[in-house]
This record gives sequence, C-alpha cells and structure tokens, in this order.
Amino acid sequence: MATPVPAIAMPDGPVDDPAVWLAEDLERDERWIHRLSDGEIAELDRAVEAVLAKGLTAQRFIRDDFPLTALADTIAGWAHEIDNGRGFVLIRGLDAKRYDEDALLALYWGIGVHLGLPVAQNADGHLLGHVRDQGRDYQAKNVRGYTTSAQLKAHCDAADVVGLLCRHPAKSGGESLIASSLAVYNHIAKEHPEYLPYLMEGFHFDLRGEGATDNPDETTFHKVPVFSWFEGRMSCRFNEKTIVDGMRKAGQPLEGKALEAVKAVGELAMSKPFRYDMVFQQGDIQFLSNHTVLHARNAFEDWPEEERRRDLWRLWLNLRDGRPLDRNFADRMNTGPRGGVRVRAQAAE
Repeated sequence: MATPVPAIAMPDGPVDDPAVWLAEDLERDERWIHRLSDGEIAELDRAVEAVLAKGLTAQRFIRDDFPLTALADTIAGWAHEIDNGRGFVLIRGLDAKRYDEDALLALYWGIGVHLGLPVAQNADGHLLGHVRDQGRDYQAKNVRGYTTSAQLKAHCDAADVVGLLCRHPAKSGGESLIASSLAVYNHIAKEHPEYLPYLMEGFHFDLRGEGATDNPDETTFHKVPVFSWFEGRMSCRFNEKTIVDGMRKAGQPLEGKALEAVKAVGELAMSKPFRYDMVFQQGDIQFLSNHTVLHARNAFEDWPEEERRRDLWRLWLNLRDGRPLDRNFADRMNTGPRGGVRVRAQAAE
C-alpha cells in the first residue's frame, strides 16, 4: 500500500503581512530609509575607536565589544522591521571617505553583530565578503554571481538577512533591484494557482560545490520549498539558476508546469509593479530579509582604476530571535537549519 503524501500547508487566502508591498508603496513612503544623525555617527565613531584601541578588527569582535547606547535600540528596531515589517532597511548618511578600510570594516561589522549573528558565506569561511568583479564567467560551472559583473536575477541568500555596504559604486549600472516575494506569492495564488503545488513542494537547489560534501555536483539532500507556510508566516527561498541547475544535477530536469512556475517567480519579481530600483550611494548600507524580499542586480561597467572599482561588502546574518522556519526549508546548505556554507578544512586551519 502506497504511503500517502502529506498535505502541503498553505494559507487560506492571500498573505496579509507588512512585507507585502509594491514599488509604488516604496516611492510614496520612504520610511524604509534611515538617515543617520550626527549623534548616531558620533556614537559609531566612538565604538570604532574603542575596538581598534583594543587591537580588535572586523570579524574578530562580538556585540559586547562594540559599545552602543541609543543606537543599539535603533538597530533592534531595524531587526524588527526586517523580520516583521517591510523586510528591509536602507541606512544612509555615512561618509565612507572619512574612514580608512580597517575603521569602516569595524563600523560595518559592529552594526552587523548588533543586528544578528554572522554566517559563513563561502567554503573559505568568509563572514564578511566582497561583492566585486573578479573577471569570472557567471555561466561557467559553480561560479557564483557576486564574483562577476553580470546581471543577477531575482534570488535569496542562505541566511535570515543579507547586508551590503557600498564602499565604491560602479562607473555605471549595478543598481539594486528588490521585490516583495510575498506580493509575488499573492499574485501567483490569484492568477496561477496551478503553480503553487510545485513551488510549495520545492526543488533540489544546486550548492555550486559549497555543500556539506566534497562533491562539486552536490544538491540539497531534500527539496527546499520556494514558498513555505509555517506557523502563520510565509517565507521564500528562490534562485532560478540554482533550482534549474540543481534539478538537472539531481537527475530531475525541470519541464512543463514546474519550469513555468519557477520562471514565473523570477519574471514577476523583475517586472512592474513589483520591482523597485535602488541606486547605491557611497556609504549606503542595505539590509534585506531573505525570507520576504527578492533581490537582483543590473550588470555593471567598472572603473579602470583599481582603487575605484565597484566594491560592496556583504554580511550574511541570522537574527537572534528570527521567525520560526520549517526544518526542511531552513536547511538550505545541507548544514542543518539556518546553517551557512560548510567551511573547508584547509580554510579553517
């Protein structure tokens, strides 16, 4: 007798959540932008001076080492907004040119460790990484998009939150494109409900040689849902390229309605009225919820001078009191729920 397939949990109707928004909502209401006051910048400067005076550098100190008072409450508010509100914040007003690299890294890391717990972003164990063109071909096997200048389609990263600090913007292009994944879900539920069984069952994602084994063709051991309804909250995990590549590597190449469903998520996220275009200014810091916001990037042209080349500093963070997640949804890298990229043994030494 065949074992019955368990029913997939789904909401009764459209998702009602502050993270459901359209581009026009962000244009009309810019409360998602936090402009640092002189007092807040002075507080950050004092904290940077304190850690550097102790010989501590970014990735070498924890929240208690970076003393904040009023700003600590503000950052806690950002964490709440990211997980329970719109799903993102943009912090503006930081003059990046005032700081040398060590000081700016310490400032950014200090904000990050107040916001959450850093997670490894790659097999080299980087907790704070550079998003910049390394001359690699995004279409080559297991190449990650952040090491190229290519256009990146709508996707989520493998942590509760992704942060980007703009150290240097591109000569042209490279705009940050964001969309509410929950608004995309609501549209699909209304217009194409036939796609939901595929999206909520999920897919094997390609881990691009950075999984829990040394197999360069490793995929997630289980199918990870694109949309996961758990304890009354909807969360999203999406990357069209790693889904398509992962299902091919798993011997289950996508076709038919399943492929249509995956393509629909990416196309909707990058179309009106869902997509909002954001131009990074030098010193901007963007924090996004990976569970409710899809992000992408336009291709860019870089400056010829090495010191001016586009450089964004990236953090992956797990919130200390983040939303509950289904276990299979939360295990995105074969390293356990909310686990980051497995660090290679030689990198850890």
